Amino acid sequence: MRLDRAVALAGLTRSEAKKAIAAGRVRVDGAVAADPAMKVEPGRVSVDGAGPVDAGPQYIMVNKPAGVVTATEDRRLSTVLDLLPEALRRRGLGPVGRLDRDVTGLVLLTDDGQLAHRLISPRWKAGKLYRAECAGRLTGDDVRAFAAGIELSDFTARPAKLTVLRSGDERSVADVELTEGKFHQVKRMFAAVGHPLIALSRLRIGPLTLDADLAPGEWRRLTEEEINALRASVALVELGVRS
Repeated sequence: MRLDRAVALAGLTRSEAKKAIAAGRVRVDGAVAADPAMKVEPGRVSVDGAGPVDAGPQYIMVNKPAGVVTATEDRRLSTVLDLLPEALRRRGLGPVGRLDRDVTGLVLLTDDGQLAHRLISPRWKAGKLYRAECAGRLTGDDVRAFAAGIELSDFTARPAKLTVLRSGDERSVADVELTEGKFHQVKRMFAAVGHPLIALSRLRIGPLTLDADLAPGEWRRLTEEEINALRASVALVELGVRS
């Protein structure tokens, strides 16, 4: 890889990378490097004395707050990418699936296209777990309706597991696990059984569970164990990365 391209992986544009090289801010194996075209391994490159450039795929967990859109850019609204530092925003990360603007919880951001594709593909049936607060009292009839598959106006939702956590005359709370994620699907499923949603949060994608220590708007990198568990869940080989 060219040196300027490797430096850009640290979060710089290609022109910024060339300026950093010209200014003597880039080192290869500890020695100042001045040729933007020299061939290097990114792990041997450092910028401004920081650690080696990480050229590997990136895997980021975000606890999405309400009001933020699950997109890479938006002219009017804040996106999940806006929650990250600029260096990561420039790495070409994208969200795995989408959450509606008012839905909170787990969003996975990555540039591992193969993993992202499999996690959202119906073929691989990666489960998603949501915590739902809805109007009215949930009953066993609702549990059975979700398990049978709910017929909506344009398709029949696949069978889903509804676990009632709290049931009341005015409000109920339940966990729902499904293996598909069509537009407004969870909201539409609850509405179809007469329990409009009040709030919804995603807690898990496949084996990846939202870190309880992440406040809304916070993020962290996935550990190597989490990455390999995700890849194994969709029949991909383990990937050696730094945690």
